Amino acid sequence: MATRKVREMGDPVLNKQCKEVTEVTPRLQELIDDMFETLYEENGVGLAAPQVGILKRVVVIDTTGEDPLLLINPKILETSGEQDGYEGCLSVPGKSGKVTRPNYVKALAYDENMEPFEIEGTELLARAICHEVDHLNGCLYVEKVHGPLVNTEDLRDDEE
Repeated sequence: MATRKVREMGDPVLNKQCKEVTEVTPRLQELIDDMFETLYEENGVGLAAPQVGILKRVVVIDTTGEDPLLLINPKILETSGEQDGYEGCLSVPGKSGKVTRPNYVKALAYDENMEPFEIEGTELLARAICHEVDHLNGCLYVEKVHGPLVNTEDLRDDEE
């Protein structure tokens, strides 16, 4: 396993549609392992393959630091409710912005054996699923921000 370079806003790969995964090859498994390592090294909540320069529909999420999720070819099936909160992104370092997302999400995805499963999430998990699926569709959260982008450190100061 290795950490990969996270692409930052302005890199054209972040605005491209990703391709469906049809099989988990050894090379794709290496990408998945590297994505988890990169996610933890960067202290992120989620990471999508285009953020490391690969245009495949692969997402890793861990909202607790102890519950890693792999979503291959995720599709959002259902949403409800609304939450408004600050979001950040490893591809937009040091910045946060207020984004409205569903408070509940149900998605269909595939695991490392290409077996389908449904996942349901609320609050942070719902936000993370939506954020990462947006990456797969070439959309960064900054396109959905209402109000100004702020320095993430300024938000931390407000919480103390």
